[in-house]
Amino acid sequence: MAVPSPLDTRPTVAALLALTVVTGLVDAFSYLHLGHVFVAFMTGNVIFLGAGLRPGGAHLLVAASVTGLSGFLLGSLTGGRIAARLSHRPRPWLVVALATETAVLGLVAVLTVGGKAAEPGGHGAYASIALLALAAGLQNSTVRHLGVPDLNTSVLTLTLAGLTADSTLGGGPGARPARRLGSIAAMLAGAALGATLLALSPTAVLPLAATLTATVATTFALSGHRARDVPVPGHAPVPDRRLHRRPVTPSGRPWSGR
Repeated sequence: MAVPSPLDTRPTVAALLALTVVTGLVDAFSYLHLGHVFVAFMTGNVIFLGAGLRPGGAHLLVAASVTGLSGFLLGSLTGGRIAARLSHRPRPWLVVALATETAVLGLVAVLTVGGKAAEPGGHGAYASIALLALAAGLQNSTVRHLGVPDLNTSVLTLTLAGLTADSTLGGGPGARPARRLGSIAAMLAGAALGATLLALSPTAVLPLAATLTATVATTFALSGHRARDVPVPGHAPVPDRRLHRRPVTPSGRPWSGR
């Protein structure tokens, strides 16, 4: 069961589109700056891993892909644990998850400014790949539990398929074309902006990604109302004691119901 957002539909969609821009930024950074590896698009890493395992394949490609996959899985696991503990309180859950992602992005930004992630295949590059993939895995796990249709912030394959297959031209109802097009545009804009900033100043990409993520976290933190308590599957809801209080008479004595 999807966890309800503490924001209304439009602010929630805007927040997830901002996170989609973040995905474009960090994947452009990792692919162009850390040595042909993705930190959010895991399908690409699986393909790179398979290509690198061929006889005479590039061992650096294998190592980078395994590092990215491992970091992503750890981040996804962490996101799942956070959701299992806090998803009955949607606002704190989202703030904790996104603040953690912001901190990880900020840490890699510091490594980049210090020149620790400049050389593909170096220890700094592998550390950056692992940390960025961890942040992406955390984001993906969180967005998955939030369950907003057509906005998973990292993979566009199903979005593109849905856009065409569900269109009136494809014989479908034409549902949510704006949301799907927005997701595609956000990813494209993030990747283009990331590549442009890399050409100008490699140290500017990750601070921007961290700032966008922090802005989304702040938006959820300042949301004007608290969503009703709905746990993720397998998580017991926290009982509201007010619903189980025994009624009392005007004198303050428990009412017997007679």
